[in-house]
Amino acid sequence: MPQGSIKEYDVNDRTGVIVSDDGETEWEIDTVAMDTGMFRFFRTGQRVTFDLMDEDGVKKVRNLRIGLA
Repeated sequence: MPQGSIKEYDVNDRTGVIVSDDGETEWEIDTVAMDTGMFRFFRTGQRVTFDLMDEDGVKKVRNLRIGLA
């Protein structure tokens, strides 16, 4: 289960970016990722865990959760 920190998050669009602990890998948060979770708001630096799902050959963030596994 991947984990990282919120790098940026737009409350109005419900989109953002998660960065890995090493700072080298980033994953986009899309509105679908937000629809499947119980959380609607994040702050910069907040720790999260999530699943990466392959959708049409692209890794997408899904099941986004606050905290560490």
